Amino acid sequence: MNAFKNISLFVIGLGLLAIAAVGWLTYDHFRTPDPETIVSTSLEAFKEQNRLVPFTARFVSIATTSNKRLGFRSQKTLILPGTVRYEIDLSKLERSDLSWDENNGTLSITLPPIELGGPEFDAEAPQEYVDGEFILYVTGDEPDFDKANRQAARTDIIRQAREDTPMRLARAAAIKAVETSFSLPLRAVGIEAEVRAGFAE
Repeated sequence: MNAFKNISLFVIGLGLLAIAAVGWLTYDHFRTPDPETIVSTSLEAFKEQNRLVPFTARFVSIATTSNKRLGFRSQKTLILPGTVRYEIDLSKLERSDLSWDENNGTLSITLPPIELGGPEFDAEAPQEYVDGEFILYVTGDEPDFDKANRQAARTDIIRQAREDTPMRLARAAAIKAVETSFSLPLRAVGIEAEVRAGFAE
């Protein structure tokens, strides 16, 4: 829910910024609104936001490292939740990625690919289970186990984040946010346009 709340605030803020810029271009110069100019102005306002985070997701990984020494087996398991951000680098969005169809009143936008940020781990969230604690103490292997489990958990969470379902949700959220952001300034000057955003892949 927080992700969608953040999207709404982002879209509203961006929409107001774009509308203000478009209003200056339109009314300060006393000319008929030009969709191409409005789109270009909206794009610059959009790019100034730097990065769009349309979606976040939380995953849980279970990683286990074990070893056998002196005939005894030691094992340590880490249960680690992590949050991943799904981001779009707005600086990569160029004017050539936007196409205005005057005949159909349609604006098409090709978005840069989704990038993953994180994962971010909560320091108080991990749970650890140890089997053969005495052997770990004697051999001094525990720091190596911790490092291996952390790395394995990070890799696993990124793998989960790249699966079809969360990626589909992230793309859908990004498309909705971008379409709304570009629709607002057009509607503000009385241009009823259909905005269609999507990803090249």
